[in-house]
Amino acid sequence: MATADQIKRLVKAHLDGSDEKFKTAVLQIAAYEAKQNHVNFARELKKLVDKPQIPRANVVPINKTNPMLHMSIPNNRLDSLIVSEEIKERIIRVLNEYKNRNKLKQYGMDNRRKILIEGHPGTGKTYTASVIASELELPLYTVQVDKLVTKFMGETSAKLRQIFESVESNVGVYFFDEFDAIGADRSLDNEVGEMRRILNSFLQFIEQDSSESIIIAATNNHKLLDQALFRRFDDVLHYSIPSKNEICRLFKYKLSVFEKDFIPSDKLINSSYSLSHAELIKVCDDAIKDSILQEKKITQSQLLKLINERMTVYSNKEA
Repeated sequence: MATADQIKRLVKAHLDGSDEKFKTAVLQIAAYEAKQNHVNFARELKKLVDKPQIPRANVVPINKTNPMLHMSIPNNRLDSLIVSEEIKERIIRVLNEYKNRNKLKQYGMDNRRKILIEGHPGTGKTYTASVIASELELPLYTVQVDKLVTKFMGETSAKLRQIFESVESNVGVYFFDEFDAIGADRSLDNEVGEMRRILNSFLQFIEQDSSESIIIAATNNHKLLDQALFRRFDDVLHYSIPSKNEICRLFKYKLSVFEKDFIPSDKLINSSYSLSHAELIKVCDDAIKDSILQEKKITQSQLLKLINERMTVYSNKEA
C-alpha cells in the first residue's frame, strides 16, 4: 500500500484544494504500486485521475493540465539501463541523495536535482529520465519543446515561467529534451536576440529553483550549449555509443527473456560496434518478431543480417 509520506501529500493536496497536486500525489502512489507489481491497481488509479472531471455546483473546476508538459508514469528499472559502470554509479548517487534529501538538509546540504545529459541520439538519454522517475516513484513530465518555443517576443519566457511554477508546485521529474533549442550558446553568430532572452530566462529560473523536483536536460551536442549552463547543473553525464561489454550485456538482457541462455558471439559484438543502444534494441526486437512469426530459434546469422541492414542504411546516407 501507499507510504505514509504519499498519504500525507494526498491529504495536504485535498485540504489545499489543489486538484493538480492531488492528481500528482495519486500518480505517485500509482507508480509506487506498479513498482510493487500491483499493475492492475496502478492502472486503475491512473484511469481515475485521467477521467474528465465534471464541475459540480459550488465546486472549483479542476485546472487544465499544462499543454507544454506530457505526463507519464514510467515503469523502467535501473537494471534495464545498459550504460557504463561510471554512469550507473552517478545515477545511483542521484537516486540515493534524493531518497535521503531530508538527512542532507539537516547538515545544510542539498541533493543533486539538476542533471544535464549529453550524447549521440539513441544512447539512452530519454530512457535514463524515465528510469530515474520510476525508481523515485515520481511522475515524468516531458517538456514539449515545440509548444514551448514560439516566434513571438517574450512568449517563450512566459511559458518557461509556467513550467517552473509547475516544477515548484507539482513534484516530479521534468525532462527537457533537445535542450539546445533553448540553451544555445549566446555567442553564436546565428543566435537572435529573442533566443538570448530565452536562455537568460532559463538561467534565472533554474538558479532560483529550490523545489523538490528533479530537472533533467538532454542534448545531442553539448558544444552548442552556452557555457553558463554547465555550472547551473549538479551533474553532467556524457553518453556514448555502447562499448563491446555493453553490447554483450544488451543482447543478453533483451534476448535471454525470449531465447534462454543466449550468448552473443564475438563476431556479432564486433559487427554491432558503432550502433547506438536504440538501434541494437530494434535489432533485438526485429529478431524476436521474426522468431515468433517463423517459429524458429534466434540465431547469430539472423542477427548479423539485421545488423547489416542497419549498417547499410548509414552507408547509403553517407554516399
